[in-house]
Amino acid sequence: MEDINPGQRCLPNLRRRIRDIGDGHPAQERYMRLLKDGDTLSYQGNSEEVGCYVAGHPLSKGNCYFEVTIVDTGVRGTIAVGLVHKFYRLDHQPGWLPYSVAYHADNGKLYNGNPVGQQFGPKCARGDRIGCGIYPKTIEAGFKTVFFTKNGKEVGSVDVLVMAEGLFPAVGMHSMGEEVKVDLQAEWLLKEDDTMMMVDSHEDDWGRLTDVRVSGTDYPRNRHPGWSRGSVAYHADDGKVFHGSGVGDVFGPRCFKGDIMGCGIMFPRDYILNGDADDWDQMEVFSGQADIQNIVYLNLDEEVDEEEDGDREAGQDGRKVMVFFTRNRKLVGRREMALPPGGLYPTVGMLSNGEKVKVDLHPLSG
Repeated sequence: MEDINPGQRCLPNLRRRIRDIGDGHPAQERYMRLLKDGDTLSYQGNSEEVGCYVAGHPLSKGNCYFEVTIVDTGVRGTIAVGLVHKFYRLDHQPGWLPYSVAYHADNGKLYNGNPVGQQFGPKCARGDRIGCGIYPKTIEAGFKTVFFTKNGKEVGSVDVLVMAEGLFPAVGMHSMGEEVKVDLQAEWLLKEDDTMMMVDSHEDDWGRLTDVRVSGTDYPRNRHPGWSRGSVAYHADDGKVFHGSGVGDVFGPRCFKGDIMGCGIMFPRDYILNGDADDWDQMEVFSGQADIQNIVYLNLDEEVDEEEDGDREAGQDGRKVMVFFTRNRKLVGRREMALPPGGLYPTVGMLSNGEKVKVDLHPLSG
């Protein structure tokens, strides 16, 4: 991929080309160096050039998901599944050029408008199903939240800037023998039923789970904590921290049955909250010595590593806090972030059957 030319010079002409096409022209799928037989695509190049398929219609509210089943990985298994703009170049893998995103089967990386990918999920092999979709609530926005699945289980998601014409399903291949089956009518059921999560706790406060707020709006209940903006979370399965993104960073050890995961907020020493208002915006913040202390706070270093990521929004500098995480009552790490309007709420996310936790919202109170 070192020789890839991002080809950004062609982008200013895209909107002109789109305007030149009248509404009376029927949508037509496009593909190059691929053989299409019904819903089956197979690579027909010489393994030195990319072959790419782009569907004739973008994803929409009524059809917001599609799946690709790998029939054969061929020589290298360089199969990419994702979304691109209407006039995407067919000699590039999806995800390599701006306004495109893709999950690549050969290395499990996510390519988001850049020929350099980021580690995202597991590699995929023959028989695996790779799915790609857009959360319906983001269809109308300038940024769309694109998610990927493997064999029916969500791998992760990412926010993508899109053109007005939308995002079109795309498949890329790059070696002899690669073959896939495409299902543009696949369904992805986003369950909103509260019974998906069962919390073993007698805390009445935990009823707020159905009214979690981030940035003044309801946090989407079909997304893990940490995946959306204004949230941060330590994930037990891989030990990564997710901070407003579907791509996590190496953070701490994995957690298993019996482990106790903790999360808290360390306010700056000159923060004093005055008032009992439920809304953060209605509280008064004074500069002075705050009466906030706990054991974890006292054990933290006074200085924060400059390399640690945090929210950098303008106007938020005076309202940053340190979110810290523990495992079996020992500090794992911390992450600085800006307090969103409404504050930060305790949250637990689960993604598979049989998962069960016990929640204690007041572990230091007695």
